[in-house]
Amino acid sequence: MPANNKKQDLERLFKQNRTWIKKVTEEDPNYFSRLVDQQNPEYLWIGCSDSRVPANQIVGLKPGEVFVHRNIANMVVHTDFNALSVIQFAIDRLKVKNIIVVGHYGCSGIEAAMNNARIGIADNWIRHIKDVHDKHNRELKHIQDDHARLDRLCELNVLEQVVNIGQTNIVQDAWSMGQDIAIHGCIYSLRDGVLRDLDTTVTDTNELNERYQKLLSK
Repeated sequence: MPANNKKQDLERLFKQNRTWIKKVTEEDPNYFSRLVDQQNPEYLWIGCSDSRVPANQIVGLKPGEVFVHRNIANMVVHTDFNALSVIQFAIDRLKVKNIIVVGHYGCSGIEAAMNNARIGIADNWIRHIKDVHDKHNRELKHIQDDHARLDRLCELNVLEQVVNIGQTNIVQDAWSMGQDIAIHGCIYSLRDGVLRDLDTTVTDTNELNERYQKLLSK
């Protein structure tokens, strides 16, 4: 495709940006001046890169009210320095009080893992989701409906990421120093827009282990 056509795609975004600026400043003349000093979020949102799952809009929060990290299938891998750096910055610098792992039903990354689909370099990332699948295979293999099985794996993946976050030395150190941090797991439905609590909230190491075993025994 010619470069001029690509340039037109970008120009459309610039035009929409100017339209958006005009709209928000008409509604709130101090919007941008206030935003400059508004990086004081209480929440760290760890979600999927899926373009249909925008963090701020889903929960009705303004810019500056939620710190966001996104990747394929909302994973927190212990060797992923990108995610770990975000978590440490959120805890040590921004002093967030809540870390929320947000999965969504019908996640294509989780579906790829469940169906052993080959994508390319992303297969190395999706391997971590396959580990979640293998860990919970006993439960999943009894779910006959493919859509229900996928939805359940999406939920189990959120649970495992809550545990992974709680096991990081970043969170462990913060808890040991008495810092008030809760980790939550939620799931979003593209079908109705509802964000559901998966009842995974933990606030210390002991609760992390107890909650995990309780959820698996349901």
